[in-house]
Amino acid sequence: MAEQAQQFAFQAEVQRLLDLVIHSLYTDKEIFLRELVSNASDAIDRLRFEALTNPELLPDGHEPRIRLVPDKEARTLTIDDDGIGMTRDEVVRNIGTIARSGTREALEQLKDKAGEGAAQLIGQFGVGFYSSFMVADRVELVTRKAGTDEAVRWESSGGGSFSVTEAERDRPGTTITLHLKPVDSENGIEDYTDRWVLSRIVRQHADFITYPIILPAEKPEEVPEGETPQPEKPLNSMKPIWARPPAEVTKDEYADFYKQISHDWSEPLETIHTRGEGLVEYQAVLFIPSRGAADLYYSGFKPNLRLYVKRMLVRENSEELLPRWMRWVRGAVDSPDLPLNVSREMLQSDRHVRQIRRVLTKKVLDALKKMQESDRQKYETFWRELGRAVKEGVDSDFENRDALLGLLLFTSSREAEALGTLKEYVERMPEGQNDIWYLTGSSREQIENSPALEAFRDRGWEVLYLTEPVDELVVQSVTEFEGKRLRSAGKGAVELEEGEKKESADEKKKEFEPFLGALQKRLETWVKEVRLSGRLTKSPAVLVVSEHDYSPQLERILSQGRGDGVRQRRILELNASHTLVQNLRRRFDANPNDTVVGDYAELLLGWSLLAEGAGPHDPVRFTQLVAGLMETGLDAAPVAEAAPAEPAAEPEADAPGAVDADAHPATSSEEPDTPTSDSAAEESAVSAG
Repeated sequence: MAEQAQQFAFQAEVQRLLDLVIHSLYTDKEIFLRELVSNASDAIDRLRFEALTNPELLPDGHEPRIRLVPDKEARTLTIDDDGIGMTRDEVVRNIGTIARSGTREALEQLKDKAGEGAAQLIGQFGVGFYSSFMVADRVELVTRKAGTDEAVRWESSGGGSFSVTEAERDRPGTTITLHLKPVDSENGIEDYTDRWVLSRIVRQHADFITYPIILPAEKPEEVPEGETPQPEKPLNSMKPIWARPPAEVTKDEYADFYKQISHDWSEPLETIHTRGEGLVEYQAVLFIPSRGAADLYYSGFKPNLRLYVKRMLVRENSEELLPRWMRWVRGAVDSPDLPLNVSREMLQSDRHVRQIRRVLTKKVLDALKKMQESDRQKYETFWRELGRAVKEGVDSDFENRDALLGLLLFTSSREAEALGTLKEYVERMPEGQNDIWYLTGSSREQIENSPALEAFRDRGWEVLYLTEPVDELVVQSVTEFEGKRLRSAGKGAVELEEGEKKESADEKKKEFEPFLGALQKRLETWVKEVRLSGRLTKSPAVLVVSEHDYSPQLERILSQGRGDGVRQRRILELNASHTLVQNLRRRFDANPNDTVVGDYAELLLGWSLLAEGAGPHDPVRFTQLVAGLMETGLDAAPVAEAAPAEPAAEPEADAPGAVDADAHPATSSEEPDTPTSDSAAEESAVSAG
């Protein structure tokens, strides 16, 4: 006579806890299959371990398998294993843990805790099995402990109770039968009797489980007319590439695995196959790609780095194992030592993760350094694709900043397309140069045309061109390299002259003080100082900022999306040797109240803004001043004779038709000090004003 089923009632607060596990703990409902397959694999592992000391537990010719048996007509899915199995007491103690742990105190603890704390509390119950109730109305479990002849059946609808009774099973192990809910795609419930769905889930989440996950052959009556029944076959590959010695893995195998996990059909630039033992054990295969993902720089981008625990995929996009700036690294990491919560979606302990993260980060940095030194062309390919992300690490990864500084590449005034390191820049510095100079801007063309570079260009000093927004973070975080200060060519006072030239410059400053003070008073709305420049040799003026102010490029970046048009007050530097500035000063000395001096001060300010690629503060006022300048300049300009219709023979020097150079200064090639046409027009305009 069969034993009557023994009923176990859930207490009210435990039922609420079970509802939380079923409805809130897991993100994707298909995760139930990963949990059940993982439990089956653990059960087989335990049987093989117990058999080391008790060989009788392992029958002859034992070939452990995990079987998935779908039944479309009955709407059931069965998961069967050849593992250790359980006794009646173990079923109640393990599978029924949630029933026995149902105290009001446990539920209150769960309510009071949040985040990681809550995850740790849930992990105490071992309720991954209960994820099956997300997709099943009723669950049956039949199990038999290895070494015994008794089997037991556990059954529940996930409601207020479960039952335990005697059963029969022809071999040790466990069989779980899920009576599936109706398909509900909108709520994430797929048809888990569909062989293609089962195959996809296994390949995604359990492809590298050690034991074969078998899907039985199709029955002829289940196959549409004209199609061939599918034979019995394993759904998983069981061959994780990271578990094999690197010497046994071919380049093609690495490339195939990279393409499989990354969906990038180009070859990776570099492969890192490594393992660690000691306080924490792990195996990893990492890839440095040859190109970055299209959405790499979007805030929602998640790294393509897979995390496995005992070959079971627990996270496809792991963000904890490498710093954020390394999010372009692709690959897989497998560790048996990472403690997980029941959902396997949140790591319970950060200590092991930090250790793995530290080692893997160093491995990637070492690989990049080796690539830079041994294959510069390949490294530059990497840099042009992913260098922007590497620069992010300078501002965020303090632990590895020194190593990162050696990896940085920059364009400069040396060659248009050439890339160089900071170390190479220092090695090229000429005698007399003590600092590393740079200038930020929106493009190379804009930086090259900046008046701020004139003195550096004349001296032959190299200047780094920083054209990416992230460069602003780099130069704010790094103040020196190998004892050389990093200085902006557009910030602070630049004093490049020495000796007698410096003394002469100091004397000029005293002479210009009243004039500069008057200009500063006229421009005080936009400019906090007007001074003589040590960086100009050709242009009349340039706008710079104080040593600790925002650069114009950073100011533009920060003001994007703002409509107030607010700008910081900057410094207007004048070239004391420029004809326009000298004539303007003479006019001021003749009449300090001359309004034309103030107008020209505004023109110089607007010109300086245009020279750096910005617009004038007051476009209407600027255009009015330019129109006035053009009018007075046109009145003062000499009238040129009409050009002959046909080219004539070149006249003799004293011939009556010879052109008088003094009458046309714009075309004169005599006397190098004669001003150009623009300077002459400016000078005549100042005089005529």
